[in-house]
Amino acid sequence: MRRSVGFYGLMFVSLGSIIGSGWLLGALKAAKVAGPASLVSWVLTAIIMATLALIHAELGAAYPVAGGTARYPALAYGVLGGFVGGWVAWLQAVALAPVEVEASLEYLDNITWVKEHLNLLSPSGTLTASGFGWATLLMAIFTLINLVGVKLLSESNSATVIWKTAVPVLTVVVLLSLRFHPGNFTAGGGFAPHGAHGIFAALPVGVVFALQGFEQAVQVGGEARDPQKDLSRAIIVAMVIGTIVYLLLEVAFIGALDPAALLKGWDNPIAQGSFGPYATLATLAGAGWLSYVLYADAFVSPAGTGMLYLGTSARLSYAMGRERTLPKGLGKLNVRGVPVWSIGLSFVVGEIAFLPFPSWQSLVSVITSATALMYAFAPVSMIALRKRDPDRPRPYRAPMPKVLAPAGFVAANLIIYWGGFDITWKIMIAVVIGFGLFLIARATSPKLERLPIDWKAAQWIAPWLAGHVLIGYLGRYGESGNISVLPEWIDLLVVIAFSLAVFYWAVNVAVDSGKVKAAVEREALELAVQ
Repeated sequence: MRRSVGFYGLMFVSLGSIIGSGWLLGALKAAKVAGPASLVSWVLTAIIMATLALIHAELGAAYPVAGGTARYPALAYGVLGGFVGGWVAWLQAVALAPVEVEASLEYLDNITWVKEHLNLLSPSGTLTASGFGWATLLMAIFTLINLVGVKLLSESNSATVIWKTAVPVLTVVVLLSLRFHPGNFTAGGGFAPHGAHGIFAALPVGVVFALQGFEQAVQVGGEARDPQKDLSRAIIVAMVIGTIVYLLLEVAFIGALDPAALLKGWDNPIAQGSFGPYATLATLAGAGWLSYVLYADAFVSPAGTGMLYLGTSARLSYAMGRERTLPKGLGKLNVRGVPVWSIGLSFVVGEIAFLPFPSWQSLVSVITSATALMYAFAPVSMIALRKRDPDRPRPYRAPMPKVLAPAGFVAANLIIYWGGFDITWKIMIAVVIGFGLFLIARATSPKLERLPIDWKAAQWIAPWLAGHVLIGYLGRYGESGNISVLPEWIDLLVVIAFSLAVFYWAVNVAVDSGKVKAAVEREALELAVQ
């Protein structure tokens, strides 16, 4: 791959993934679940994501390879551990491109001319045949940009990110200056009308979804010009900017609401539907011109993020092709250093995803839980690789690793639990399906090309996943299936204790130093930085 992306390109890749459709809906969805205490949800999520971002920053700088979230567990846990980590990462990434496309079209459908002439959505909010056609066109454009190469992807994204960041900042300034009601922060049942449960429940309905994406710089690490210097800085700066923007947006949103709409609580804090809440508030504040800017951004922000995720999902399948856990053709590059077959696969799967998930809302919680599973592999991989590959240059070292890494693993596991049992068991079925594909790929590849499976190193994965299904079934989160026998707060202690036990188990059974060294040597060409 060609190393042509600098610091700003990497930072914009992460920031462009963080600021997508989530900013337009995250504040509303969080407020409906947690009320004004949704501010605590954002702070809690920011702490969790910052912890995980620091871990990814160390791994990305030390092992600058494409599709990093699939490659780090492969180095530490062998081919099977790498596949499971890569598979859940690919699932969330390949689903995000179509879901962002759907968000773009759903926002556009608020415009009268679009609704009357393009017929994008049915009355139920799902894609029509015409909507599917326009969605396919957007996916095709994203695919073409990615096929040209990462430099064009980075440059195209950089231009849109400046716009995507400026519009929410402008929205905050306008709403805070023209329409701010301090009393809203204690209205409708007080600051925390649904208590701690509401604060935690807000995370999987849009808050984590909004702030995820910092790891996208890691996914293009194999194309970074100076990864040892730039990757860690890019991830951290993008995370800081994104956190500040989202916190200010929640403050501005709550303060701008009509106090009369909160008299009966936070179930319906704004009158006009789920889409375009900021445009409605801007109109009520007498800044109708801002609503037009917001409708334009409602297309640009999700579309820009969708373009990025199509590219990063391709790099994940490329990584698994390189590891021979998926067909090896996915790990091939063309003369421009572009994974053509992997990009094509992302386009095809994205098109298929439009069929069972024809609306934005139907995928958000699933993506959030899959993302948390992906993030959970990074802390155990970081500590395992520190112990077994200690001489590897680490231009950035995460602070207090003995505290940070287990805390990051626990945080990722809590997000999975808060997502609810009805989401957790579906994700686990997807993992089982992936394992079936893994076995098929091995059975159909030449024996000499198969890397041996280190069953001992991967022994913790199945009990970890099964344990989440059981705890989710017994726990208090989810819309159906769970029996809620674990008392409040005790359930969180159970998740924390379970997570810590799995963390130290996983670190102790990782492959030995010799196997890590051999795996690093197999990637020597890609790890070489000129």
